Amino acid sequence: MGEKVRTLAYGSWPSPIDAAVAAAHEGRPDFVGFVGEEAWWTEARPTEGGRYTLVRRRADGGEESVLPAPWNVRSRVIEYGGQPWAGAVADGRPLVVFVDFADQRLYRYEEGGEPRPLTPVSEVGGGLRWVEPRLRLDLGEVWCVLEEFTGSGPTDVRRVLAAVPLDGSAAEDRGAVRELTDDRRRFVTGARISPDGRRAAWLTWDHPHMPWDGTELLVADVAADGTLGSPRTVAGGPQESIAQADWSADGRLLYTSDRSGWWNLYRDGVPLCPREEEFGGPLWQLGLSWFAPLASGLVAVVHGRGATALGVLDPETGEIVDAAGPWTEFAPTLSAYGERVVAVGASPRSAYEVVELDASTGRTRVIGAAHDDAVDPAYYPEPQIRTFTGPGGQDIHAHIYPPHNPGCVAPGDAPPPYVVWAHGGPTSRAPLVLDLAIAYFTSRGIGVAEVDYGGSSGYGREYRDRLREQWGVVDVEDCAAVALALADEGTADRRRLAVRGGSAGGWTTAASLTTTDVFACGTILYPILDLAGWGTGETHDFESQYLESLVGPLAEVPARYLERSPAEHAEHLTVPFLLLQGLDDVICPPTQCERFLARMEGRRVPHAYIAFEGEGHGFRRAETMVRVLESELSLYAQVFGIDPPGIPKLELAK
Repeated sequence: MGEKVRTLAYGSWPSPIDAAVAAAHEGRPDFVGFVGEEAWWTEARPTEGGRYTLVRRRADGGEESVLPAPWNVRSRVIEYGGQPWAGAVADGRPLVVFVDFADQRLYRYEEGGEPRPLTPVSEVGGGLRWVEPRLRLDLGEVWCVLEEFTGSGPTDVRRVLAAVPLDGSAAEDRGAVRELTDDRRRFVTGARISPDGRRAAWLTWDHPHMPWDGTELLVADVAADGTLGSPRTVAGGPQESIAQADWSADGRLLYTSDRSGWWNLYRDGVPLCPREEEFGGPLWQLGLSWFAPLASGLVAVVHGRGATALGVLDPETGEIVDAAGPWTEFAPTLSAYGERVVAVGASPRSAYEVVELDASTGRTRVIGAAHDDAVDPAYYPEPQIRTFTGPGGQDIHAHIYPPHNPGCVAPGDAPPPYVVWAHGGPTSRAPLVLDLAIAYFTSRGIGVAEVDYGGSSGYGREYRDRLREQWGVVDVEDCAAVALALADEGTADRRRLAVRGGSAGGWTTAASLTTTDVFACGTILYPILDLAGWGTGETHDFESQYLESLVGPLAEVPARYLERSPAEHAEHLTVPFLLLQGLDDVICPPTQCERFLARMEGRRVPHAYIAFEGEGHGFRRAETMVRVLESELSLYAQVFGIDPPGIPKLELAK
């Protein structure tokens, strides 16, 4: 006989998914690659101070962390980083180069030895940083993107392609680093070398564009001595985003372009599979990959509309055969060796795991970071993929996670409380995957609605462009429309709606609380709150002119920057809120929160502000995440009048 189902109020259901379980499973395997025949990748370690380690899967199937603490394999180029390592087999043994987070130097590692630095330290501003390494054993070099600070300001920076000697001669000598390009372009991605070694391709863009607005694809000849000829633009422009480029096995240029309104795959300028689907995405990190050319001429692709599948594309017929398996979402990281493809996939029942696809047989299997149910999966939520109608009749895409607990039901027919989650970016989207932070709430009887508001990626350029000059309007309207639709249909309790989000989602949350009366409370994580300050030197170089497209040109519409900023409308915030911030955040710095709180002083609105030492943009330490989840739940409990068992009470100041 099964256990008796208990009748308890929404929000007070006992759950085995505690904050520690959710925190321990944060992060995903990422940046997959091959070292010879072995698959390697990076993996988050929330319980080890949030560091990222390098993991290898040996030929015998064994999995091991290659670098012990405190090594932290993570780049800070454009602050969001990117591909932080590369490897090859040299003299029969793995040779790996990687970036360590602490000093941002490039290191060389060989089995059985200690990592040795390949690059020097600079005391100027943010120093020297490296990303997207590519081993050139034939030249005795590693080619990568170099980000070099020239002054103390966040925008005092130059970026070039550079070659670092593998013999360590540049470890103390900046002059030994060979620059491959000039710095006339503000942003560059790592070079991809053609199979014959004679051509290099890479992407560039300049302020005020973001890479999803407009990029250029450059190609240059590579001389025998490893120098690059004059680059020529072969695709892209201010209205066309090229997200990735690489070479096919027979030396033809492959790239993803959104010139049709969707990121599709092209070969030498010809579309291979024209579809109203995305075969690319926003380049938030350097080295993301949505496709990988195979030795046979086939191409592995991550593609979809909203959620993504892993498939193999035949360029001659335009047909795609998708990999069989339970995964509904693949991350933008792919690597190929022969006909073997390594990817990172997840589903609503499983967290991200490393998946191998044999393109010659179609067989898929999990080869690393295998999902392990930390609790009974009966407690996982069952998401619904929904499309709502927003202002003006436009579609709004969302994932709805109703309360779900096999041991509990709520009394009567009153609807449950719901929290609307606004994703960051804002040029991003919510993946359809198991997230124990969502399950933490749904298993206690609180519903979650993840909203892919207008401006989200994954639905074509037109949907993305809905947010142009409308940030703080469209995103707020769409989140409110979903919340009210759920209430109107009886899915959610109109009086018990909350909103939460981090980074750009923190902005949307704060803007929702100051410009609408939809939500009873909100949780604001590492947010943007003051546009004028953020857009004039308070943030990092990569996003320093993002607001030119999101809000409008500052020189032309300065009043709009004030009108939209939650910090300017603190008097309109009348409901309880929780504000969470990392003190080391250089993307959305603490000063944004401090300025906002100063304007709330004396307003007698219940709130809490928790700032975390040692945390940057996005929380990575398990103990931080535990406190965040428990504090958030306590806020909702106090506002919604519920009593979740075993949760420390968050003290709200007035």
